[in-house]
Amino acid sequence: MPERVNEDRLRAFMRAAGAAARREGVCYLTGGATAVLLGWRGATLDIDVRLEPEQDELMRRLPAIKHDLRINVETASPAEFIPLPDGWQERSPFAGREGKLTFRHFDLYAQALAKIERGHERDRLDVAAMLERGLVDAELLREMFDEIEPRLYERPELDAASFRRKLEEALTAAATPELDPSEDISPDIDF
Repeated sequence: MPERVNEDRLRAFMRAAGAAARREGVCYLTGGATAVLLGWRGATLDIDVRLEPEQDELMRRLPAIKHDLRINVETASPAEFIPLPDGWQERSPFAGREGKLTFRHFDLYAQALAKIERGHERDRLDVAAMLERGLVDAELLREMFDEIEPRLYERPELDAASFRRKLEEALTAAATPELDPSEDISPDIDF
């Protein structure tokens, strides 16, 4: 059974994935993995990743890595939830290098927008932590939303007015925090 993933276990995953990669690539960390490495959560249930390019050898090795480390790894990123703002790759902060893999945090603005749209309690706390720590700027987050808004039609399940309302609510809540973003909430809903 998978166990919660703290920073040590996350770094063990990074080493194992890096050792399994047979060619150069980028592994984008998202959600709880970002929260753990950047320090506003002590642990997460899942390590959410996006590989570019996808590597068959590494993907085939992931089940054994998951089993050996007793962790859960999922392929997930903001790209599955929202259109991505331009320049997301350049805004993806460096998180480490292991073997042939460079690890980056998926663009924090894309993560914040996807979390705002989804709107789970854990998501709201994560966005508040990102804003409080200065990892995302409120005005730039609005600009990123303005950029993707004309492309929301790509995701018919999204409603632009509702999404904008959630954005403004998140920014207002972050300006007057009531919740502790490091607080452990169950169930832990990761990216």
